[in-house]
Amino acid sequence: MTTTETIELSIVMPCLNEAETLATCIDKAHDYLARSGVVGEIVIADNGSSDGSQQIAIDHGARVVDIVEKGYGSALMGGIEAARGRYVIMGDADDSYDFSRLDAFVERLRAGDELVMGNRFRGGIEPGAMPPLHKYLGNPVLSWIGRILFRSPIKDFHCGLRGFDRQAVLDLHLQTTGMEFASEVVVKSTLGGLRVSEVPTTLKKDGRSRPPHLRSWRDGWRHLRFLMIFSPRWLFLIPGSVAFGIGLLGTLVLAFGPLDFGDIGLDVSSQLYLTALAVVGYQAVLFAILTKIYAQHEGFNIPRGRNFDRLEKRLSLESGAVVGVLIFLIGLVIAVVQLIAWGAEGFGALDTSKMLRAAIPATLFMMLGAQTVMAGMFLGILGVGLKRR
Repeated sequence: MTTTETIELSIVMPCLNEAETLATCIDKAHDYLARSGVVGEIVIADNGSSDGSQQIAIDHGARVVDIVEKGYGSALMGGIEAARGRYVIMGDADDSYDFSRLDAFVERLRAGDELVMGNRFRGGIEPGAMPPLHKYLGNPVLSWIGRILFRSPIKDFHCGLRGFDRQAVLDLHLQTTGMEFASEVVVKSTLGGLRVSEVPTTLKKDGRSRPPHLRSWRDGWRHLRFLMIFSPRWLFLIPGSVAFGIGLLGTLVLAFGPLDFGDIGLDVSSQLYLTALAVVGYQAVLFAILTKIYAQHEGFNIPRGRNFDRLEKRLSLESGAVVGVLIFLIGLVIAVVQLIAWGAEGFGALDTSKMLRAAIPATLFMMLGAQTVMAGMFLGILGVGLKRR
């Protein structure tokens, strides 16, 4: 038997009831290893098959690893952790990828690339192999979003056939358990500075008679959700900053009187809605900042810039409290001035519109101040040193 130290390549296939195609995939993988002379193994990460897939894998010379936790990502991570090779090539066990043609992946891995993605759009997609929704909308759009958010060179984020340096990927501490695992590998590899590349890969119609496990809208949303949450700058910071700027500016301008734009007039009611917009935008900005700091505290690999690093050094419970109190005092001073003016008039009836023009900004500043103080307190909680088990 080949020893652990001499195995160069582990070919890992996630499996959930793949009895129709599993033997074909394993045999093709064996053919590649025999033809190429690469010392390797075939690992089947079984996720609870009930159709005899486990025995088929054993009969065809593969090693079966039972993965209890359900999910595509769980199965693959279990297989990767159990693999004995320096390199891992993973691919679906539905016979949609040709495991007998892995030369380009191994060549790039031996050249030093740490993640080698297949690109089905460069290699060719056979008729019927990919639904039009995935081919023309899902995969191109999600891959484009990934490239924009994370500056990744990968143009096919969701290709199921990919190779990587096993230890480099384990060091990424991948967490997702479902189909979004495909995106997590690419995103964290890019953010982690791994050498990534693509090779053309052919996709053919899978050999199963049953429908695939993939659910287009559900899994597409999970991929999009992962990409957006992992980039708080685009999900919270930028939209929040725009909302806060528009809301604050509009609230202050309308404090001096109504505005008319042709047939459109903005008055106190518009000022109130703009205040709400400012509050929500400010919350989003604070959330983006706190998310990044928390991610850094927990060791997540989320992109950071020099401006954010400088900002983080100035942020603390004390600085948040001081800034928050000052903002709160601005609103409180406006409120006190209004109270004094009301007293000077004998606390009688007031011009509601005139009163609200000043009361709304005062309320806004007091809310922003309170939010800032609480954000500073949360920063203080994050800064408490804890013993990690």
